[in-house]
Amino acid sequence: MAKTGEERRIGVVGILVLDREGSAGRVNEILSEHGGIIVARTGIPYRERGVAVMSVIIDATVAEVGAMTGKLGMVAGVRVKSLLM
Repeated sequence: MAKTGEERRIGVVGILVLDREGSAGRVNEILSEHGGIIVARTGIPYRERGVAVMSVIIDATVAEVGAMTGKLGMVAGVRVKSLLM
């Protein structure tokens, strides 16, 4: 978790899983590893496009967000973007 003095921010992480069968399990593992910063998450399969779309609401430091999104971005078939407010 955050070191003392690091500013926590609320944000949204958007995740697009292009290869649901091959990547969804690893995405869920990473989200579970970082469960302490997750406030809420939603996800829906977009069958017409053959992808899954997820949004994750977070309360985290910039470093914590970077750690999670960095891992997600390394998963084949996954695109990730974050917005901190």
